[in-house]
Amino acid sequence: MTASVWFITGASTGLGRVLAETVLDHGARVVATARDVASLDDLRGDGPDDVIRLPLDVTDPAQVRASVAEAIDRAGAIDVLVNNAGHGLVGALEELSDEQIRRVLGTNVFGVLAVTRAVLPHLRARRRGHIVQMSSVGGVVANPGHALYGTSKFALEGMSEALAGEVAPFGIRVTIVEPGPFRTDFAGRSMEFAEPIDDYRGTPAGSLRERFSEQNGNQPGDPRKAAEAIIAAVRDESSPLRLPLGPAAVTRIRAKLESQLADLAAWEKVSLDTDFPEP
Repeated sequence: MTASVWFITGASTGLGRVLAETVLDHGARVVATARDVASLDDLRGDGPDDVIRLPLDVTDPAQVRASVAEAIDRAGAIDVLVNNAGHGLVGALEELSDEQIRRVLGTNVFGVLAVTRAVLPHLRARRRGHIVQMSSVGGVVANPGHALYGTSKFALEGMSEALAGEVAPFGIRVTIVEPGPFRTDFAGRSMEFAEPIDDYRGTPAGSLRERFSEQNGNQPGDPRKAAEAIIAAVRDESSPLRLPLGPAAVTRIRAKLESQLADLAAWEKVSLDTDFPEP
């Protein structure tokens, strides 16, 4: 850890901020990025060069390329990329505006793609590195009322699973982190809500709004423990492709997988009987 450099997007608040602080506590260096770079002024390590603060809006391709180039120039290398920048959007699919849809996908999908693709040539040339993709339990289990967020995280998971196979020959590892509810501002200040349609009131999609409001500030997950788990996975050469975090995430993901397996078994005969007859 003492020789490694972590490039973290969205490092001003939430899990990104706690992860940056925890990485510094472990003796590594951090390139911390945020749209408002002034929000990183109080992020400090033990040494004068432990923190490099860079402005970065992941939806700006030119700024992505410039920030990655400056990080490599000033830090000498990037060892760990953490794609953390993102935001949520609560609302039934019908309630969402085109602008809201583009904004979520622009940050959570296209922004991640831009940063990852900018860093990959550097990692590939060095034949090592680790890419940490901050997904969610919502990237495995899609909640009614959270359709666009689920869309973005399902896309991230598919992209990252394929990416892991593509870059493994170059000594680069990928870990998809799937947190449940952790006590950050994700369910409060960082959450956007679509304009409600009255018909959805009282449905699972409509009730999600209330659950987020009630959950804000009361989430069971400790962000510091999440950060330590991520660091442990990066340190471990046998780290998993997917790392659920928190009891809620583990329980819901297990139930989803068991349900899928049950459906697969129940419909296996129908599913298999779809080829041309053998001659």
